[in-house]
Amino acid sequence: MTLLSAKLQAVLARIASAARQYGRDPAEVRLVAVSKTWPAACVREAALAGQTAFGESFVQEGLDKASELHALGLDWHFIGSVQSNKTRLLAENFDWVHSVDRLRIAERLSEQRPASLPPLSVCVQVNVSGEASKGGVCPAAASALAQAVALLPNLRLRGLMTVPARSDGFLEQRRPFRLLRQLSEQLQAGGLALDTLSMGMSHDLEAAIAEGATLVRVGTAIFGERHKA
Repeated sequence: MTLLSAKLQAVLARIASAARQYGRDPAEVRLVAVSKTWPAACVREAALAGQTAFGESFVQEGLDKASELHALGLDWHFIGSVQSNKTRLLAENFDWVHSVDRLRIAERLSEQRPASLPPLSVCVQVNVSGEASKGGVCPAAASALAQAVALLPNLRLRGLMTVPARSDGFLEQRRPFRLLRQLSEQLQAGGLALDTLSMGMSHDLEAAIAEGATLVRVGTAIFGERHKA
């Protein structure tokens, strides 16, 4: 077993342990390995160890890896800020976009999704901590955006995503994730069929799972600190 595959297995064990601790089925929580800045060779190594879903924040970098590793049949998740001039590339090449925070971005993704592909899975990003440096719609505006996105023909609104302010205390970590879960429950009560809470990273995945995360986005605990060529 390589070091990377051992780290991957350790993360999967953390996910399963947290799920069981909080009365959840470990199968309900899926790992997205955040491979941004890491070369295709590292993604291939993780894929050979059983990982299938990978997260990228830079469009061209993600496209290059997806092209090189096409034969592996991986799921590609875009988790970075979406620029209007990159929506076509995302619509044509990615399986998921987690960071929809404007209706016009969602409209462009829908318009540009090829008819030959299934609807693009998307999440509405919510800025639960109110940080100016991070993307995401404010919680008060999330419902209106989600309702509008759900009506677009070539998208499938899966749920909500957040990147809260970093906190090292477990109870403090849970608070923003709880807010996102409660917001999701309100949207479901209003008629939206949501199945995804994309939240939790290397340092706080246990807190996210305790509050209902179904996708955790983990990079550092698998690949190490951000790779620089």
